[in-house]
Amino acid sequence: MRIFRSLLFGLSVVSAGGVLAQDASDIPKQKHDYQSDVARLRKIVVNSLYSNRDVFLRELISNANDALEKLRLTALKEPEVLTGAEELNVTIKAFKDDDGSSRIIIRDTGIGMTPEELTINLGTLAKSGTSEFLARAENTDTTGTGNLIGAFGLGFYSSFLVADQVYVSSLAAKSSRNPEPVQYVFSSSADESSFEVYPDPHGNTLGRGTEITLVLKDDTQEYLDTHKLADLVNKHSSFSSQFPIYLFTQRTEQVPDEEAVEEVQAAEESKTEVDEDEVVVEDTTEIDENEAKEPKMKDVVVDEWIHLNSQPPIWIRDPKTVTDEEYELFYQATFKDFDKPLAWHHFSGDTGSGVSFRAIIYIPSRLDESYWNNPLVSSSKDLRLMVKRTFITSDLGEDALPKWANWVKVIVDAEDLPLNVSREQLQSTKFLKQIRQILLRHILQMLTRVMEEDSEKFEEVQKVYGNVFKLGAVEDKRNRDKLVALTRFYTNQKNSTSLDEYLANKKQGQNQIFYLADMGKKPEFLAKSVFIEKLDARGYEVLLLGDPLDEIFVQNLRVWKKVQFQDVAKAGLKFGDEDPEEEKEEIEVMTEKFRPLLDWLKGQAEDVVREVVISNRLVSSSCAVVADMFGYTANIERMMSSTANQGNQGTMHEFAKKQKLLEINPKSPLIQGLLRRVEQLPAEDEEPDAEAEAELKEVASVLIDGALVRSGFHVPDSNEFFTRVDRILRRSLGVSETAPTDTTVKPAPPVDPEIHTEDDFAFLDDLPGGDQPGVYIPDSSKGQVSWEVEEIDEEGNPVHPRDEL
Repeated sequence: MRIFRSLLFGLSVVSAGGVLAQDASDIPKQKHDYQSDVARLRKIVVNSLYSNRDVFLRELISNANDALEKLRLTALKEPEVLTGAEELNVTIKAFKDDDGSSRIIIRDTGIGMTPEELTINLGTLAKSGTSEFLARAENTDTTGTGNLIGAFGLGFYSSFLVADQVYVSSLAAKSSRNPEPVQYVFSSSADESSFEVYPDPHGNTLGRGTEITLVLKDDTQEYLDTHKLADLVNKHSSFSSQFPIYLFTQRTEQVPDEEAVEEVQAAEESKTEVDEDEVVVEDTTEIDENEAKEPKMKDVVVDEWIHLNSQPPIWIRDPKTVTDEEYELFYQATFKDFDKPLAWHHFSGDTGSGVSFRAIIYIPSRLDESYWNNPLVSSSKDLRLMVKRTFITSDLGEDALPKWANWVKVIVDAEDLPLNVSREQLQSTKFLKQIRQILLRHILQMLTRVMEEDSEKFEEVQKVYGNVFKLGAVEDKRNRDKLVALTRFYTNQKNSTSLDEYLANKKQGQNQIFYLADMGKKPEFLAKSVFIEKLDARGYEVLLLGDPLDEIFVQNLRVWKKVQFQDVAKAGLKFGDEDPEEEKEEIEVMTEKFRPLLDWLKGQAEDVVREVVISNRLVSSSCAVVADMFGYTANIERMMSSTANQGNQGTMHEFAKKQKLLEINPKSPLIQGLLRRVEQLPAEDEEPDAEAEAELKEVASVLIDGALVRSGFHVPDSNEFFTRVDRILRRSLGVSETAPTDTTVKPAPPVDPEIHTEDDFAFLDDLPGGDQPGVYIPDSSKGQVSWEVEEIDEEGNPVHPRDEL
């Protein structure tokens, strides 16, 4: 931000406000009455037109900009109008006057107004000097209409939102129609039904232009804060004017105190002028040489004019002429984000309804932490709609970008829009609906371009917005295909792949997109899952979905390019190259061979699974629990259980939870050994071996619970599960299963029968506090007790000073 001091460009700001009326007491004045209807309407405009009084500064700066633009356009044919003030600018100054009033002065060096124009433009409601100027310009064939904004003639009255009294000093530019301009003052209060116009008692002090002095109301003192004024200009008007806007500020800095330095020098010189006959007494006082050499400093108030709109509106330029550094600096200055954007898109267009616009879309380098906290909020405050570079709104309501896209930073500047009188809303939402679709289209084009042209940059985009694209694919059916193309997934073979890349890598006969979902689990963990053992061993690629939105994404998409998704944690796994008859025969042979074990295990696991079957997915693991076709996988069951706590999910929920299958691996030595033990069990007509059968049941229980854990499910009774594991470990180590653990612990001391008396606390009498009620607070750092006086509330109850402790 460039800083200019007042002396550098010769601005003289006149504190005219309260002095004007006093100095002008002897000057003849023309008094005008507002028409009764107009006076009433004026109050309605002031009190009801604007929803936020902050806009007063925007309106007055817009008027100042119009005045400067009128001067520029007039100077094309009458160069003499530029005489009187060299600088074309707007200045703002806020201060406390000598009489105690608070004032804001907004001054421009524009075309100015004659006494007649002051009367007509400011004294007539809805009289737009800009509209009249444009009408004259069209008749006189002036080249262009510039960046003129005013249309309704009401902006000036926003002054009374914050001011009790308003003074407008104006000196019209010298021209053939006004060869000897005289500076006049317009004066009016918020409550009066009349205004005054009279010659400025200070004379022609402005050189050219208009100066508005606002005498602030008591409840608008906040506008004296220069930071507040700077924020309002940056929000509403930083790009509306091609002319510089300066804000008067003051700061305190330390400078060398020259008077003190001169006194020290004089004292040193006087010491050297000692008479030769005088006795010199040596001063034995030790003096720090650094301290002696350090100059004396004093505080000085420095006046500065800060250039508020030094950042140019780069969106109005040809993109070919804007450098990457300019795009980055503009983004950081405008959106107050000191991280560089990941990408941007600068374009212009037409909505098709005759409204042309220019826009810049930025992709921030990070997503706001609050983005996922409230999934229902979809409005963005960083989509800034402007008209002729003047900020209008960032609240587009129903026409705001959808949730998946509302993180972008956007500036849209339309050449002309049907605004309401207060310029805070559009009269028609047709443009908003059109611009919404246009922005979404360009956002997707920008992301696709980054994906195709810069893989490293797109990897950064994925890290930040990968889940956002999945959310968009779920919510935005209209743009679903383009958003799905942007999504990336981990697999058992790659760290990142798209669905199109996956399909390009699928095996012959493969008619499914295999995936395994387990929310919160890392890909490295999922890659070792029992569910993908055979798929991985055979070289099939499996999507490993650990992000929260992955399962929702797949369940909503279901099919991509006519290929269905297949959850490998569910029954019915097909590879696509099987011979149906051969596979059926093999399963039947294995089922018949392991029938005793299947039937026995079904009895042991009847509370956990619906059926026990031979598996075609396991390679090294002995068994696994899979969801049946209509059952819940472990991931879905956890998601449903979290919502089930909020209310009864009904019988369908309980039914789906029980639809599980225990699959056993017939090639596993453990399963084969378990089959032999089951076959050795006594027949029903033989005497049972209770001890051997109990041991076998315990092994089966551990096997089933272990399968549940490895498959991601919860065991019915975790305490019982670990107790069984403990017994099996004891047996494997040759430790007695019945050997007790030493549970001896030291008991607590007996109840203290002593009751403390007042004598036990006699030492407190020596502490401060006296007769005042209070509380003793131990201070461990000082090893003592301090006294803090108690307060008494209205009901007579003590309020301890440290109740919060």
